[in-house]
Amino acid sequence: MNINPNIFKGYDIRAVYPTDINEENIVPIIKAIYTFLIRGSINKKSFTLVVGTDMRISSPSLTKTAIKTLLGLGARIINIGIVSTPTFYFAVSHYGYDAGIQITASHNPKEWNGIKIVKKGTKGLIKIGKPTGIEEIKEMAIHGESIESSTQGFVTKKVGILEDEVENALKIAGNPNIKKFKIVADAANAMGSQYISALFKKIEADLVKMNFELDGTFPAHQPDPLQSQTLIDLQKKVVQEKADLGLAPDGDGDRLFFIDEEGNIVPPTIITSIVAKDLLGKYPREKILVDIRYILTPLKIIKENGGKAGITKVGHAYITEELNKNGGIFAGESSGHYFFRDTGNAESQIPIILTVLKVLTNKNIPFSKLVDEYRRSYESGEINFKTENSKEILEAIKDKYSDGQIETMDGVAVSFPRFRFSVRSSNTEPLLRLNVEALDKKTMEKKTHELVTLINLVGQ
Repeated sequence: MNINPNIFKGYDIRAVYPTDINEENIVPIIKAIYTFLIRGSINKKSFTLVVGTDMRISSPSLTKTAIKTLLGLGARIINIGIVSTPTFYFAVSHYGYDAGIQITASHNPKEWNGIKIVKKGTKGLIKIGKPTGIEEIKEMAIHGESIESSTQGFVTKKVGILEDEVENALKIAGNPNIKKFKIVADAANAMGSQYISALFKKIEADLVKMNFELDGTFPAHQPDPLQSQTLIDLQKKVVQEKADLGLAPDGDGDRLFFIDEEGNIVPPTIITSIVAKDLLGKYPREKILVDIRYILTPLKIIKENGGKAGITKVGHAYITEELNKNGGIFAGESSGHYFFRDTGNAESQIPIILTVLKVLTNKNIPFSKLVDEYRRSYESGEINFKTENSKEILEAIKDKYSDGQIETMDGVAVSFPRFRFSVRSSNTEPLLRLNVEALDKKTMEKKTHELVTLINLVGQ
């Protein structure tokens, strides 16, 4: 059986279908995943495994094969059907199931598919990535290692999850009174359409839907809001409709970007800061985490509101792991992932939407004015470089900026009194990523140009 070891990524399995993931090689992969999960469980006799899937063209066939394989291993399967990744996480955490797998390739192009894996921990969900078992699963899959079972498993279908997820999100947000907003949402024909639709059945809004029909070919655009070109139509629509804001989830719905009423992309650090301040108003001195890419704005907001701050590596699995290990009520990532203790330390976008709408209601100001109120720094946006010289580039950066405060938690981050930057290798793609931030826009632009020039020069 040919299994490409490179499909086992930093925090999930992801590959091109049918080249590197298909109905044949998913069998040993699923066997390895289940073997890993059941061996690590203290609840072997009644072990329950959630299976969810997204809307990709290859997902039905891969999911069918996965379930058949699991049945042969004697698994007790909870089939939750086609759901977003946040809904998948919610189901495992909220109902107390032992573990789960989600067939999805997140925001990747239509040719891709993959598997996200979680298990129940004592303090929240444990996402299976490099530090938590993905390497062990890889070795077992490649070598065909699997438990055997003399009994056939069974499948139970679980329904009503979205409704429960919305109710839980309302509790997290404090069951707020929210005025009627006009909102444009571009779901990219992907999974975020489910929870956005479910939420606005519960609260009143004038919802303008774009690309809400599930379609794994992504006919409108790739479901990746980090690529700014995928947001252009939404930005135009928000202005055209004179809407209050816009929403852009990614392919599996675990990332979410906001557009203000003027059509501007709202930095995720601003959203993190809005939610952080709201939570600290109810839970004083709680800890809130941010990833190492952009920290100036959220750290200042957290400090101003009496909270404790922590800085993490980039990557949703690493952030959930840090929340599990060292605590925290909330975490925000610069790529639009947002995590709550009350959702098992995993992503949940519904309470994010509710909190933003609540604050806009209470402030009674346009979204752009709210962004200005929270802004403490200016950010370059992520700049990517295709290079095979990552190590040489990082060493050159450390040498040139040796008079700064250097952090090597995740690539290289260097801080100065008025600006800082992060350069790191992607966990999911063969790219070097640069992020620059400063207390003023001019310094941010100057230092961004300086770093881009250096990276291009060393990378040649």
